[in-house]
Formats: sequence, structure tokens, C-alpha cells
Amino acid sequence: MSDPYGDRGNKDLSIGNTKGQGTAQPVKQGGKSHASPGGPFLIGEAMTGGYGKGPDILHDCTIAVEKGEIAVIVGPNGAGKSTAMKAVFGMLEVRQGHVRLDGEDITKLSPQDRVAKGMGFVPQTSNIFTSMSVEENLEMGAFIRRDDFQDTMAQVYDLFPILKEKRYQAAGELSGGQRQQVAVGRALMTQPKVLMLDEPTAGVSPIVMDELFDRIIEVARTGIPILMVEQNARQALEIADKGYVLVQGRNAFTGTGKELLNDPEVRKSFLGG
Repeated sequence: MSDPYGDRGNKDLSIGNTKGQGTAQPVKQGGKSHASPGGPFLIGEAMTGGYGKGPDILHDCTIAVEKGEIAVIVGPNGAGKSTAMKAVFGMLEVRQGHVRLDGEDITKLSPQDRVAKGMGFVPQTSNIFTSMSVEENLEMGAFIRRDDFQDTMAQVYDLFPILKEKRYQAAGELSGGQRQQVAVGRALMTQPKVLMLDEPTAGVSPIVMDELFDRIIEVARTGIPILMVEQNARQALEIADKGYVLVQGRNAFTGTGKELLNDPEVRKSFLGG
């Protein structure tokens, strides 16, 4: 895979746990994502399902991401974007289809077991411990580790310098953008194989959004795959290796970020022309 980020970010793979295989490339073809033999590093394939005993929200939905890639899920409100993310993370029942991580079928695993397998998930809301300090939040992120995690914490502080400056401050006193940095940093403390972000720029200013996207690029540059749901579709597709446009829980368009940005139908229907 060519490097879309040039010299941005760093190449220190130790912040993640990126061992795996897969050589999938995204294509735009009939609203489906087609993987080459071997399969993507993370894939939720042909997922159909919903919450509890409720109706299906996802319908034959497929999303995938490779090592070092940024894959974004975009679409109108109510399209099932966050639902697809939660399905991959095990927060709702996948009635048909399956989820594979690093070649292993994890469809039946609980979210807790998926974290142990290497999935880092940052929900859109309630994603930090507001009464704890920044550093305590990061320490909580290392709860599954039994080794010395100080090097990882130093890497998180290198990635988010403002967090080091405010490491003894209560996380609830931070700005919205800084809270999101804490949430991402805490997920990175697990040394994840893949990082999943649900609306990471929700409610932040355009300047903060750009800064968060820069940090997301830096994380991907270390080799960690990033799967991201994002309402700011145009900006997200600009940094995406691949994009998935969902409509009513189904794949409507799949392609590289550039392909989707240049597609007249996608621009007209989902990007404001």
C-alpha cells in the first residue's frame, strides 16, 4: 500500500499491536466491498442485525480496514453508521454475516473479549472518566496489561502534548477537543491492533476538528488500522484510504476517499454538491 501521508506522523509501531495479514483494496462496485484472497485485517462482512429483539437496522452491510489505513463510514443521519461500528465491536447481535479480526472469526465474542483480542473502541459520548485526572484516565486504559506501560504513556503524551501539560488536571475540566484526545489516548494505552472511533469530531470547532484529524493520521502512520464513523463526511474522506457510504443500513457506495469525493452522485447526495 502506498503511503498517503508522506512524512507526517511517526513510524514507531510499538504504540500498537499490528501483527496481522490481509491485502484487501477497496473498489466501487455495486455498493459492496470486495476483498482479495486472505481477507482484510478487520472486516464486518454481510452484516445483518439490530438491537435486542428489534428490527434489523443493518442489511448485508460490509465494512473493512487494513493495517495502516483509515477507513471512514459516512452517510445521512439514521443511515446506520454508528450501528455498523457497534456491530463490529459486538454491541449488537449480528444475525447474519460475520466479523473477523486478523483472520479470526470473533462474531460471537463479547465487547470485553474483543478488547482483549486487540480492538480499541472510542464511543461518541461518555468516553472519559470526568472526575479522574488525565493521567488516571490513561492508566485506566492499561487495565488489561500486565507489563510496564510507561513507554506507551510517553508515546501518548508525544502524540497529544496538551495532555502531558494537563496530566494532573481533572479530565472533566478539559475542552471538548482535549477530552477526545484523552479518550483516544486511553484506547491507545491498550496497544490495540485496530482503533475504532465513533464521531471523534462531534461538537468541536473546525480548527479542533482539523487538529484531531492530524492526530488520527499520525496514529494510522504508526501502522494501526483506524475505522471511523464521521458526520463531517467531506473532511473525513479527504484523509481516508477507503470510505463507505451507508444509506438505511446498506452499502450505497464504496471506494477510496478520493474516488468518493470525485463521484458526482456522492457529492450531490451526501457532500452538498
